[in-house]
Amino acid sequence: MSKPVIVSGIQPTGNLHIGNYLGAVKNWLELQKSGKYDLYIFIADLHSLTGKLTAQQLREQVQITAAELLATGIDPNKTTFFIHSQVIGHADLAWIFNCLTPMSELERMTQYKDKTQQLNKTTAGLFDYPVLQAADILIYKGALVPVGQDQIQHVELTRDVARWFNNKYGEFFPEVKHLLTNVPKVMSLLEPEKKMGKSLGLGHVIELCETPEEIENKLKRAVTATSGGEAAPGVANLLGLLKEFGDKNIYDAFVVAEKDGSIRYGDLKKSLSDAIAKHFAIFREKREKLLKDSKKLEKILAKGSKKAQKVADKNMAEVRKLVGIK
Repeated sequence: MSKPVIVSGIQPTGNLHIGNYLGAVKNWLELQKSGKYDLYIFIADLHSLTGKLTAQQLREQVQITAAELLATGIDPNKTTFFIHSQVIGHADLAWIFNCLTPMSELERMTQYKDKTQQLNKTTAGLFDYPVLQAADILIYKGALVPVGQDQIQHVELTRDVARWFNNKYGEFFPEVKHLLTNVPKVMSLLEPEKKMGKSLGLGHVIELCETPEEIENKLKRAVTATSGGEAAPGVANLLGLLKEFGDKNIYDAFVVAEKDGSIRYGDLKKSLSDAIAKHFAIFREKREKLLKDSKKLEKILAKGSKKAQKVADKNMAEVRKLVGIK
């Protein structure tokens, strides 16, 4: 019996940070470990063309993202791991889906509105990228997509696209479901009311590759209590991170100290920086080795792309036949 297909990707727009890790990568590793799924993970370089990277920056960043994902534990022997643009068919299928998707559906996408505000521009690519996302998933007949609450809207659109295609051309694509993940809400170190992200600036995030000294210095500047009390968002953010990366007994002790008012924020920051640095120590070593061996990286990615291409070719041949093109 075939396993359910899971498809997910990440844009190569900078070094992975702990928000990326807790929000996506950690869950991929758990799904991979379970052995219950046929897992496709890709570096979404085509999607990143909607951003600000130069051609050279994009080439370099794809290599870095590949090395970092492998260093976290993505296993190319268990997961089909590849670069988006190296598999032919995604954009072809997106065009077919474009011919079925009402503009009104794309206009209501929340993330389209958010991204146009962030970049202070709007392009056809930004407007249309949810259709390419649908193609990314359905070209492998993905049945499940692991997402947080804020991504459910895109999975719903993918499900609609599959229905529109099936209604017009006959039953072919599965009705995709979201696999809701319990994503910890990781907030900015400097503005804890905002979600952690590189768009805010490097001082707001902790990158997985940073040295223990860099992590400690960033956390020293992290916002904690502004008006006291356990409801302070900065403190809640740091405690949440300690819960993810630190020793349970140490975490429990800080929670008690926060409640009774005896907490020392300097001690909390030091414990957290030590925990994060220790957690990613092996990652940093693996990342450095992989980045020094570009041939090994290229070989791994070529193998993954070849495997993905075989599936994409098979499904696209059927799609082309169904819609009446050669």
